[in-house]
Amino acid sequence: MNQKLKAAFQLASVLSAAYGLRASLREAKANGDRLAMADSIITALGLITGTALAIRTLRKGEDGQ
Repeated sequence: MNQKLKAAFQLASVLSAAYGLRASLREAKANGDRLAMADSIITALGLITGTALAIRTLRKGEDGQ
């Protein structure tokens, strides 16, 4: 599969997961569930990393690398 197409799908997946994560964070905060909050934070960090990797892949062709 083309790397840029794969990166675009990864970004779409991250956006979808971020929407669900927002609900999980709200629920954990409302219930005072520290374990669920920690899980949500760790998941968010993974989404941030995934986004950065996808953006890097999309930008590679722009600067000739």
